[in-house]
Amino acid sequence: MAKKAMIEREVKRQHMVEKYAARRARLKELATDESKSMEERFKARLKLAKCPRNSSPTRLHNRCQLTGRPKAYYRKLKMSRIALRELASNGQIPGMVKSSW
Repeated sequence: MAKKAMIEREVKRQHMVEKYAARRARLKELATDESKSMEERFKARLKLAKCPRNSSPTRLHNRCQLTGRPKAYYRKLKMSRIALRELASNGQIPGMVKSSW
């Protein structure tokens, strides 16, 4: 189980990304618009740099929804390999059986 503080930090980042998404998109579009003057584009980049760091989507890290584990994460299932294996062994995932050969 991951530390609660790490899980909460990730949740906080997620909320911040959602809050600033529209603003960041608008500023990025302004900063890359070739029809605008150089000063306007530079001002847009400065405003973008003033946004909180945690509002950037690249700072998000996927975590297992059951355990909070940050590594070995399956995006499609939103859980780590260890949690998936545990659920499969307990027979809680329909159609998934332990392989043996």
